[in-house]
Amino acid sequence: MRPSKIQTSINLKLILICFLCLLLFLLVFKSNFTPFQENHPSPILETHVSNSTSTPAAEEQPPSRDCPSLPLTPTCTKTPPSLAQALVHYATLNITPQQTFSEISVSLRVLQKKAPCNFLVFGLGHDSLMWTALNHGGRTIFLEEDKSWIEQIKQKLPSLESYHVVYDSKVHQADELMEVGMGEECKVVVDPRFSKCKLSLKGFPNEVYDVEWDLIMVDAPTGYHDEAPGRMSAIYTAGLMARNREDGETDVFVHDVDRVVEDKFSKAFLCEGYFREQEGRIRHFTIPSHRTRSGRSFCP
Repeated sequence: MRPSKIQTSINLKLILICFLCLLLFLLVFKSNFTPFQENHPSPILETHVSNSTSTPAAEEQPPSRDCPSLPLTPTCTKTPPSLAQALVHYATLNITPQQTFSEISVSLRVLQKKAPCNFLVFGLGHDSLMWTALNHGGRTIFLEEDKSWIEQIKQKLPSLESYHVVYDSKVHQADELMEVGMGEECKVVVDPRFSKCKLSLKGFPNEVYDVEWDLIMVDAPTGYHDEAPGRMSAIYTAGLMARNREDGETDVFVHDVDRVVEDKFSKAFLCEGYFREQEGRIRHFTIPSHRTRSGRSFCP
């Protein structure tokens, strides 16, 4: 999620702002034009009922066609704080998030169907406020390996919920960990905290394990050179969390699949049978619960 170098694409910045403005418009439109008479009967209808004792014939007549079903004056609705903050943030930011418009659109389509929901993001970056705003009303948590980076982001965006985590594997260990992942102990669906698989991450805060995540985005750890923390365990653990939920399904997204580790590990542990689409460097999988049907294989 954190860019390796500053990018200044004005076009993408404008697109992000348009996304957030569209979301604001939809929220306000929905709020303003909810049928008024569900909770607040029309004053004209109330008058008709109260006078029914003096004019019995009126009971048999349908309400006047002129009777309004919507309020004459739209309800005043405030912009949700998370969305207002996001609009100001991206309008004044001169750094563009790493994901392209097309890549962001893949996750956005799912969020539009599921939000508000539980959204877990591996990585904390300039696009984090956008994800929180798009999941308005839901819970969005960010996991980040760089403590100093968390402090920088918190100073600017204190409302974001983020946690420091430690990854104990390096990119150069990918081949070794792929062999480990092929073992039977890594095919057992269980809470990651209790898994015997070496790939399973066990050091997250308890709330990360206790929540059933509707969306998981793997865009960290760093993973761009041999000595950097790799995404092998993050990808495996995301898949295990999805399989271990009580029921339903989890949409899992992996960014930077143009790199060897992200490509191979997403195919192996999120499974090509659960693959939905790829746009640019982002790959989307939909993984169902494995607890609702016994005997389901790790990959279809």
